[in-house]
Amino acid sequence: MKISFIGTYPPRECGIGTFTKNLFNSVINNDSEKKEAINGFVIALNDYNGNYDYPEEVKLTIRQEYQEDYIEAVKFINHSGADLCVLEHEFGIFGGQNGVYILPLLHRLEIPLLVTLHTIMKTPSYNEKAVLQEICKMANKIVVMSHKAIDFLVNIYDVPEEKIAFIDHGVPDLQFSAKKSKKEFKLEHKKVLTTFGFIGRNKGIETVIKALPEVIEKHPDVIYMILGKTHPNVLRHSGEEYRIFLMRLVKTLQLENHVVFLNEFINVKDLFKYLSATDIYITPYLNEAQITSGTLAYAIGVGSAVISTPYWHAAELLAHKRGRLFNFNDSDELGSIITELLDNPAELNKLKNKAGEYGKKITWPKTGEKYIALCEKALMQSNEKMVKKDSILDLLILPPFSLIHINRLTDDTGIIQHAKFGIPNLKEGYCLDDNSRALLMVLMAYRQMKDARALELSPVYLSYIHYMQNKDGTFRNFLSFSRNYLDDIGSEDSFGRTIWALGYLMGNAPNDAYYQTGRLMFFNAAPNFEKLKSIRGIANTMIGICYYLKANPADDSMTERLRNLAHKLIKHYRENESDEWKWFEALLAYDNGILPLALLHSAKILNDNKVLETAINSMQFLTEHTLNENYLSIIGNEKWYTKDGERSVFAQQPIDAMAMVLMYHQAFHITKDKEYLNKLYTAFLWFLGENDLRLSLYDFETKGCCDGFESYGINRNQGAESSLSYLISHLTVLQAYEEFHKSI
Repeated sequence: MKISFIGTYPPRECGIGTFTKNLFNSVINNDSEKKEAINGFVIALNDYNGNYDYPEEVKLTIRQEYQEDYIEAVKFINHSGADLCVLEHEFGIFGGQNGVYILPLLHRLEIPLLVTLHTIMKTPSYNEKAVLQEICKMANKIVVMSHKAIDFLVNIYDVPEEKIAFIDHGVPDLQFSAKKSKKEFKLEHKKVLTTFGFIGRNKGIETVIKALPEVIEKHPDVIYMILGKTHPNVLRHSGEEYRIFLMRLVKTLQLENHVVFLNEFINVKDLFKYLSATDIYITPYLNEAQITSGTLAYAIGVGSAVISTPYWHAAELLAHKRGRLFNFNDSDELGSIITELLDNPAELNKLKNKAGEYGKKITWPKTGEKYIALCEKALMQSNEKMVKKDSILDLLILPPFSLIHINRLTDDTGIIQHAKFGIPNLKEGYCLDDNSRALLMVLMAYRQMKDARALELSPVYLSYIHYMQNKDGTFRNFLSFSRNYLDDIGSEDSFGRTIWALGYLMGNAPNDAYYQTGRLMFFNAAPNFEKLKSIRGIANTMIGICYYLKANPADDSMTERLRNLAHKLIKHYRENESDEWKWFEALLAYDNGILPLALLHSAKILNDNKVLETAINSMQFLTEHTLNENYLSIIGNEKWYTKDGERSVFAQQPIDAMAMVLMYHQAFHITKDKEYLNKLYTAFLWFLGENDLRLSLYDFETKGCCDGFESYGINRNQGAESSLSYLISHLTVLQAYEEFHKSI
């Protein structure tokens, strides 16, 4: 069995790195009887400016904030011959918002995954919960180091309990004489209290310092050793502020002869010598939210008498009289317990013996055996790679269709274009693009579902469009919240989207008043159709014309206008086409699917083979570059994707997913090939988490859709464009489902 380990790694000074190193050694060098040899390698996470001299088992490094490194790493793992991957997860060691950069790596992993979770939050943020849930979905087995963690995963993160395994935090199998260790550190005549680990304000060390005066009155030979450097993240943002605060407190309380700061990252051998020389080990953390503590496990492992605040891991590990607990931030109670134990050596030794007995059960060799057994189990359960369910349009996973967020964004003027999270951002006002999309969406909703609220909303959006049309048939785009025009003529894109909505209205008007209003605006705008130069403006306009012609096929003049616009698109295609590039421009940019979609609509009306051929070829080209790994990977708008260049992964936007859904739906209409329904469904699942980041953009709480993926993770603003793109896509899936079953 060959195992790939991902985590921080020494010589980087990091608690997770120490854990990864110990786990690697305990698994690879385990002396227990094994059916087969075990070997492996490490992928190490580097911090911001880290340049470390790693040992030979580290075969590749990932720079924390470099997205491309994660993709290179998974390619390396997939071609390394590894049978299984073990990931050490801690939010702070991976790049992006809440460590989201690890998700694309895990999504592309072709071997079973075992994850050790070092932090599990009881009240996670939206993104923290989403990231951890996706990791747990992709993991074959999940290791936690406390039973409280199992409860959290099952009840907060909805993780199946059968996936979860409890394995104690391992401790080195090292034993040193207390007497010799005290002598080595010149502590023979001292009663030693110790705290170790990275230093930060959440560690509560001031609680111990404040307890010392009471203790020293009775035991003047007490010395408190604080072993450890300031945490690198704290040092980066706050410097040594906390350590200086502690040193001032020591001076104020006149404890200079009783408190020692050892500002080092101590190696394991020396650490265990210090722990052996310790009479009482103290973890005075300030709150309960600590699900795993390696420092506490080490203290128990060496057989220390431990006093701790009742944070989650301590409350569990120190149960059954393996240690003593005191209330958070309670120096008086701590001082009383320390004094009591120092007064009573027999009781102190009982704690040490209890801890030592348990410590013998959790040494790294024993922990390694448990990991090996779990890896073997994961491999047995994953002999074959999971294959996606071969089902066309599974509606069971779709959220219920809801206009709640659209109601929230809409007032009596129109739909507000932007939002702050799920709240309308009135400062940004309104735009024609979104009100046209909104009109299209509510007309679809009323036609398919007879949704009464959709019918009520339609005149709001229609009247906005009417208000924005100029005398020459063009349209303004932007309107302030105070209803002041912000431009004279909008973009050709916004013009085309409006013609699309008006064309759809004329084919699907709920009453004659709406039809007549839409027809008036459509034909006022018609003289501008052939003036269009933007290919997306042309494409959107073509779709609107097609919807009009479906209801009015005898309008030969409009049919010729459609033909002329279609040939404009084909001309762009031919000017940019090559053997390797079947597209309308020298780059793939935004809203790409709308271009083949327009030709697919036109081909059905014009009955033109050249139009259909161009539509199919360009659609296949777009599919090859965005749908080649069983999920939709939209072209990012950071640098797009230029001919002979590299494509951007971020930022991805919902408007592109909608265009793909609509494109495949129309392709099914023309070809009757059910494979396009599979592609349609796959494209739609982009909204629900089948994407590069494995995160859902649909917000099940607000019923809105997030604005897209940025380089740092999800942009959680839920503006009109993104939410309407989702709803139009959702309605298209419902329509396709109905059409599919009629065709059976």
